[in-house]
This record gives sequence, structure tokens and C-alpha cells, in this order.
Amino acid sequence: MLFGISTFLTDVTETGEPAVRPAELAKAVEERGFESLLTAEHTHMPARPTPWPGGDAPIPAFFRYTYDPFVALSMAAAATRRLRVGTGVTVLTQRDPILLAKEAATLDVLSGGRLILGIGAGWHRIEVRNHGVDPKRRFGVMRERARVLRRIWTEELPEFHGEHVDFDAMYSFPKPVQRPHPPILLGGWSENVYGRVLDYADGWLSPPEWGVEEVTGPAGRLREQAAERGLPEPQINFFLNSLDSGDLEKAAEIRPRRILFSLSPMVRDDALRRLDELAEFMAGHNDF
Repeated sequence: MLFGISTFLTDVTETGEPAVRPAELAKAVEERGFESLLTAEHTHMPARPTPWPGGDAPIPAFFRYTYDPFVALSMAAAATRRLRVGTGVTVLTQRDPILLAKEAATLDVLSGGRLILGIGAGWHRIEVRNHGVDPKRRFGVMRERARVLRRIWTEELPEFHGEHVDFDAMYSFPKPVQRPHPPILLGGWSENVYGRVLDYADGWLSPPEWGVEEVTGPAGRLREQAAERGLPEPQINFFLNSLDSGDLEKAAEIRPRRILFSLSPMVRDDALRRLDELAEFMAGHNDF
């Protein structure tokens, strides 16, 4: 079981103060023994109010100030040697798949094979629509674009002819260092997420708000469906929202690939103090 940090790499914190920079944060995460650093993505934040997964609470102001994840993660990868860097998630319905395939492969090559690609369809329907995608069709768009990524990464002369993506045979290099390609983790919470993970992803990234009990059932159903279809066991990745040994014991029973701790955008000193707390908890449970 691996331990990672999930955050929003942003220009400022919720209070408008300068947030710790990606390179410095990544170095601190690696020095404290964490395996990975994942960042969320928003290309922009529409001004019109809209429901979001956080419920009745307002959307945090720092959502408006996220860096482009691949630029920020390049800085993070350059400042570290072993740390896995990734998206959790990049909104696939807002990205051209041919360009994303090159961006992701480039980062994987230049980092020495350390990329993790988390993907999602996008919960903010206005944000998705601003990119020219009908929100009602976003899951079909995500499915095709995920398949395009796999094809470009693994074939010498990929071509694709679908409903949302269409291109003839072409050259696209570099190819990723990781074989057959960087792991694709699908974020989601509906009943349809199981089929989506098994169809075009390598694992599931559970909602950050869910507790261990909420993850247990879906993780079991995902593994059962994979076994029924004769597929490899998918990676389970989820968030631990408390520093409680009992919760960690329950989490270990699920046999996750990776446990993630959430880290809000913070000024440098606050971020380092919080990482110290998380690292101390992690070090006290190495037997997991």
C-alpha cells in the first residue's frame, strides 16, 4: 500500500496569499517519503453559481487559480528523482486528445516514467460546455478520448474513427516510457463508474469526500466485475480523511493500491508543517 498527496497546485491560497510553488512542494513531499503527488485541474471557473460535489458549501476560491497541471507537474518532476507525479484528475472532456497524448507522453519520458494520469468527465457542466462539449454527452466523449490516448501511446501508426474523434493513420512521438502506457485512473462515483473503469482505465480514484465505509462496497463490486470479465484486478485509489489508526486499518482491508491525503493550497510554512504531520502518521504505520 502506497501513500500519496493530492492537492490543488495553485497560484494563491483560499485567503489570497501566495501558495507554495509546485517544485518546492514536490521536493518536500518526496523528502518525507511519500510515493506520489497528484493535482486537480480546472481550466477556468465559470462565474455563474452551480451545484458541485462539495454540497452546500461554496466552491473554494482557489479553484479559480489552478495552474495548468502538466506545466506544474513538469516543475515538480524536475525537482525530484523518485516521486510519481500525476493528475487527480485532468478533465478529459476539456482537452484535445491528440495534444494530451503528446503532453502526457512527454512528461512521462522527461520524468523517467513517473506519470500517473487521472481522468474525469467534469462535474462542472458549464465549464465543460465552454470547451464545446455538450455536458449530456461528456461520458461518451471521455470514453473515446481515453481510447485515443491508449492507441496513440501504444501503436506506431495510430488511427481512430469514432463519433467524437476521427483521424487517419499518423505519427505521434514520443511514446511513454511506461509500458504499455502510464496508468489511467478514472475518478467517479456513479454506479456506471465500474464499467467505465473496466472498459478504458487501469484503476479507480474514489471521490475525496468519501470515507472508508463508502469505498468498501464499490471497491468490492469493481473487483467482482473485473473477475467476471476475466480482467486484471483494477487499482483502487482512495482518500483517507482522518489521521486515525482505526480508519487506516479498515482502509488496509480494502487492499488499495494507494492511499491519498488531501492537502489544501497553503503558504509554504503551513504546507511543510502539514506534510510533517502526515509523514509522522505514515511512518507510524509502516507495517501496512
